[in-house]
Amino acid sequence: MKSPIKFPKFTFHMPDFRALFARLVKRVREFRLPLDLRSVENLDREHYKLAVYALSGVVAFMALAGLAAFFLSLKGTEETMVPDVRGVELSAALVKLQEKELYPRIALRFSDDPGDRGRIVEQRPLPGAIVKAGRRIALVVSRGPVVDRVENYVGQDLAEVKAHLQTLFSSARPLVSVQDPPTYVFDQASPGIILEQKPLPDTEIAGPLALELVVSRGPEKAKTTVPSLLGLDLKSALLAVEKADLPIVATMRKAGTKERPGTVVSMSPAAGSQVAAWSLLTLVVTQPAEEQGMVSGVLSRELPQYPYPLRVEIDAMKPSGERATLFKVNSAGGKLAVPYSVAEGTVLVLQVLDREIYRLEARTP
Repeated sequence: MKSPIKFPKFTFHMPDFRALFARLVKRVREFRLPLDLRSVENLDREHYKLAVYALSGVVAFMALAGLAAFFLSLKGTEETMVPDVRGVELSAALVKLQEKELYPRIALRFSDDPGDRGRIVEQRPLPGAIVKAGRRIALVVSRGPVVDRVENYVGQDLAEVKAHLQTLFSSARPLVSVQDPPTYVFDQASPGIILEQKPLPDTEIAGPLALELVVSRGPEKAKTTVPSLLGLDLKSALLAVEKADLPIVATMRKAGTKERPGTVVSMSPAAGSQVAAWSLLTLVVTQPAEEQGMVSGVLSRELPQYPYPLRVEIDAMKPSGERATLFKVNSAGGKLAVPYSVAEGTVLVLQVLDREIYRLEARTP
């Protein structure tokens, strides 16, 4: 019988962790840096003032260097005198500025004189001023007149042409104007239409000129039929008068026993009569019935005599701000009296060719 196998005995001993930790702490305490920190601290304290003085010196040096550079930059630009370039062509003016080491800032503007086109009409700074080289000089260059040739006005309304020329030369001396008075002739064209002009269209404008115009008075002995207005209320009567294009002179009185308030009770010439165009029509109207907040009356005005009939309008500006045309007609001037019945506080504005010449606020007497 075989004997059993015997294994060697092993003995395991637990390490003493407390002893190990104690040795580690001892070695850490015994560790020393190669540099003595206390000696460094003593060194900083000894040289503190020296470091502060050195730093202050560096800052002062930098400040002085900056100031020196600033003053050198100011002194470095040379001064020069601004030349006089007014009346000089733009190309020549640029050469003069370049010789003085100056640079232009150019603006364009219309001028009155056609000969100024392309020339300097203004400059800033003025000639003779002492400035730094490299400065910009403001130059105003003429574009010439707004128009350089006469337009074609034949077939246009005289009043519209005058308004157009006034707008065209609103910011400059007018180079084109209408010679007053124009020559008026009878013609089949509507009154106020330009028939001929001198100078002719496309004539070059070399300086101020006056247009000589031939203007239509309208057809000679033109006739119109007087409409029937008797019994019509104010609004209907005014509309009928507008269609006939007859200026009116109206009077207003209280209605009689058999008369309706606010109607036409008399007229002259009689309805159906053939009268010359734009003849005066005389009306008698009765006062409208009293109504709270309403005011009635007659707007009366003496107009200047015109060479031909002009457009006359009466607008009503209501207290609410609304504006409406009350009456319009062509009139050659003289007396005009138009009846009205409007809300109290309404402003009646009389205009000739859209130009206000009179206004009346409707108030209870």
